[in-house]
Amino acid sequence: MANFALAVNLTTYFNTVMHLELADAANQLTNYMGTCYILSIPMAVLADTCLGRVKTVIISGCLEFLALILLMIQAHYPKLKPPLCNIFDKQSHCETVGGGNAALLYVPLYALAIGNAGIKAALPPHGADQFDEKDPKEAMQISSFFNQLLLGSSLGIAASLTLVVWIQDDKGWDWGFGVSSAAILFGMVMFVAGLPRYRMHIISGSNAIVQVLQVYVAATRNRNLVLPEDPADLYEIERDKEAVMEEDFLPHRNIFRFLDKAAIQQTPCRQVEIPEASSPWKLCTVTQVENAKVILSMIPIFCCTVNMSLCFAQLQTFSIQQGLTMDTKLTPSFNIPPPSLTIIPVFFLILMAPIYDKILVPFARKLTGIPTGITPLQRVGVGLVLSIISMAVAALVEVKRKGVARDHNMLDATPVLQPLPISTFWLSFQFFIFGIADLFAYVGLLEFFYSEAPKALKSVSTCFLWSSMGMGYFLSTIIVKTVNSATKGITRNGGWLIGNNINRNHLNLFYWLLSILSFINFFIYIFATQKYSYRNHNPAIDDSR
Repeated sequence: MANFALAVNLTTYFNTVMHLELADAANQLTNYMGTCYILSIPMAVLADTCLGRVKTVIISGCLEFLALILLMIQAHYPKLKPPLCNIFDKQSHCETVGGGNAALLYVPLYALAIGNAGIKAALPPHGADQFDEKDPKEAMQISSFFNQLLLGSSLGIAASLTLVVWIQDDKGWDWGFGVSSAAILFGMVMFVAGLPRYRMHIISGSNAIVQVLQVYVAATRNRNLVLPEDPADLYEIERDKEAVMEEDFLPHRNIFRFLDKAAIQQTPCRQVEIPEASSPWKLCTVTQVENAKVILSMIPIFCCTVNMSLCFAQLQTFSIQQGLTMDTKLTPSFNIPPPSLTIIPVFFLILMAPIYDKILVPFARKLTGIPTGITPLQRVGVGLVLSIISMAVAALVEVKRKGVARDHNMLDATPVLQPLPISTFWLSFQFFIFGIADLFAYVGLLEFFYSEAPKALKSVSTCFLWSSMGMGYFLSTIIVKTVNSATKGITRNGGWLIGNNINRNHLNLFYWLLSILSFINFFIYIFATQKYSYRNHNPAIDDSR
């Protein structure tokens, strides 16, 4: 509730209040969102090794609260932002935010991103920690928890997209930031109230990411050594010590054998290494090596899911700007803010999440024999297909919208003040389809990363989803700039997406480009899933991938 209104409406804030050009405003939003997600990995490492997941959530929530208060102060006082100006008037020379005011904008904004990343990193695994994976009944409930996590997030998003967006647009951005700060404060109070009942994650004190990096370094340093014929000759600490350390023992697997060289105990002179005297950057345990293999095997899946966020970034930026040019009347006396259109997929998620969990999963379980109905990778695949369709529909809707503008001689109409005679609800088709895609892909990725990762990498693995989304946002910035540069000399505007007049841009071609890229990405994903080997081998799951 505190953050999602920014995710869909911040482009408007940058464009109309801070006077950035539309493409620059969209890129600022995607950079902010990318930072929110990409920082989740270092925040997860911090949670696992230093602070613990509960403390990380509390500290991150407090940081978000303070950042939103500072943004509220800037939005309230005119001296802290550029003078009012009609950015859509070509004759006006609007002042862009700069100097100390720019610092007051970006420092709290990225502090907000850090707090957001901390909650994303620590909260889902903390919730999953409440279930014992070794208990069959509780292990099945983990998938239900992730579905309920999506439902809870969707309820907060629904409030953000209706109440908070309306306040931002009608009452002012200072009130919008104020309501968001109140929401995160209330959320933290509710979280702290549950402290006596939580199962607490024990801080390991070791850095899982560093241990994985040690394997890659050690394997490189030992590249000239010969692998033993029997994997049992590779180095591993005694299992009774592992039990004391509460670590999972991972058996050796015959994949990525080159990494096994990190666990070779012999030197080139065939002398046996003394493990206690060896550097961890030269000799690693088999369990460490297997952790590194898990991470390496997930990378192709991870890369294929980046495209989902790339597509979603356009719905949060350019689709909102499309809506500003259209007729937003819901009734003769009420206009719906264009950012609130994203309530359509959210409403569908709220409706479908419990139906999927309580009806569809048990039905599919009877057909497939898989506890979760279909495998997480199958779920993600459905989401990727729907994202292709969503971008194609977005292109068709944009052709329709521009056609209306051209037919009514309104290509240079001022957004909001001179709406086109076409309902903004035409945009609901692309939002609706992507909402279904999100239902499948979001939970599928969370479940896949969490269930496949070993115990030491639980927090980091769930952050793969957030990092995938972050890379998608950063990729959006790169693609927008690349497309504008590549089309600079072939369009009147100097690029497909250049300028503040979206009616003169070529957004439909950009959407078609994304649909084609998504189509190619899906076939790469199919190839990657066929090559993937599940960590806990289960024939039923493996055969039905």
